[in-house]
Amino acid sequence: MKSIQALRERHNALAQAVQALVATNNDAWKPDHQVEYDKAMAEIVDLRAQMARVTELGEALAEAKTLDQIQEDVNRSSHGKSDKDKLAAKMFVKWLKGGDTAITAQEWADIRATMSTTTVGEGGYTVQTTVAATLIDQLKQFGGIRNVATILSMDQGNPMSFPTSDGTAEVGELIAENITATGADPTFGTLALNVYKFSSKIVAVPFELLQDSQIDIEGFVNARLAQRLGRITNTYYTTGTGTAQPFGIVTRAGSGKVGTTGQTLTVIVDDLIDLIHAVDPAYRAQGCSFMMHDQSLKIIRKLKDSTGRPIFIPGYEGLGQSLGDTLMGYRVDINQDVAQMAANAKSILFGNLKQYYVRDVMAMTLFRFTDSAYAKLGQVGFLAWMRSGGNLIDASAVKYYANSAT
Repeated sequence: MKSIQALRERHNALAQAVQALVATNNDAWKPDHQVEYDKAMAEIVDLRAQMARVTELGEALAEAKTLDQIQEDVNRSSHGKSDKDKLAAKMFVKWLKGGDTAITAQEWADIRATMSTTTVGEGGYTVQTTVAATLIDQLKQFGGIRNVATILSMDQGNPMSFPTSDGTAEVGELIAENITATGADPTFGTLALNVYKFSSKIVAVPFELLQDSQIDIEGFVNARLAQRLGRITNTYYTTGTGTAQPFGIVTRAGSGKVGTTGQTLTVIVDDLIDLIHAVDPAYRAQGCSFMMHDQSLKIIRKLKDSTGRPIFIPGYEGLGQSLGDTLMGYRVDINQDVAQMAANAKSILFGNLKQYYVRDVMAMTLFRFTDSAYAKLGQVGFLAWMRSGGNLIDASAVKYYANSAT
C-alpha cells in the first residue's frame, strides 16, 4: 500500500494539471481535452478513496498504540501546556479506566479547579475545559456545518438573543447646499441563539480495553463520542426547525432559484448562475461557497459551460495551504444532511456560510455505567451530554436551489 504522502502528491499533481487544462483552453475545448479531463478525474476519485482508506487504517492503528507510543504522544502534545492542562488529561483517562473510586478526594478537588463549568453534573463527570475543547474540535470530522460556520464557545447556556440588521438596501442621498440631511435609522432585530441538549447515546466499551494499559482509551472513547455527537448536531444545524431544536441553515435560507418542470433530479448551469446572483454582491465579496450532498455534487461534476468546459475543478494541497474543490470559481463544501436532488428538494446552498453561527457551551458531562446490564456483557457504558445550538444570523446571506416539483 502506498503511503498517504505518495498518494497526496500524485493527487495534487493531477489536480494542478486539471486546473491548467481548463484554464488554458477556455476558448477551444476539444474532445481530446475532455478525454484528458475525464481520465484525470477518474484517477483523482480513486486516489481520494485510497487516501480515505489509509486514513481509516491509521485511525484504527492509533486505537491500538503501545504504552510507549502513547506516552511519547502525551509528552509531545504536552509540550508547552500548563500543569493544569496536563492534570486534566491525566485525570480524565484515570476516570475512564476506573470510575469515581479511582480518583482520590484531593484529585477530585484538583479536577473541579479545571472543570469546563462551575456546576457539577448530577452523578456525572464534568469534562475539563481542555478535554472538552479537544472533543468538540473533533466534531468537525463528522459534520459539514462546523467546517464553515462561525463558532461561539461560551461558559454558560443561558437564553441568548443575537442582534441583527440588514443593510443591503440602505443608501445615502445627494443633497444641495444648505439642505438638511434626511434621517434614516437602521432597523434592528433579534434572533434567538439558544442551546439544546444532545446525547451521544451510550458507548459500550469491553472490560478488556479498560484493563489493557496499551490501549489509548481516551482516544477510543473520544472518537466514538465525537462521531455520534458530530452527526446528530450537524443534522439539526442543517435542517432543524427552530422549535425545541436549533434552526437549520436550509430552514432559514431564502429561495434563490427553483428548477423548471422536469428538473426533479437535475440542475443546469444557468440555474447555478441564477443562484449565485440571487445573493447580494456585498455578500459575494465577503467570500461565498456552495454546500450540497455528495450525490448532488456527483451530478454537477458532469455539467459543462457554454464552451464545453467542465465547471468543476478539483482542489489540492500545496504551498502551505489547502485549495478546496471549486464550482464556477466558488468553493464546494459537502454536507450529507443537505437533501439529495428530488422533487421539491432544497438541494444546493450558496452564500456566505459563515453567517451561520454555532454556539457551544463548554460544559460536557460524561456518565460511566457499570450496572448489571453491562456487567453481564463484560462492558462499561459511557454517555456524553453536550449543549449546543445554531442559527443563520443573516438569512439574506444564503440562498437555496430547489428542484422542481414535477
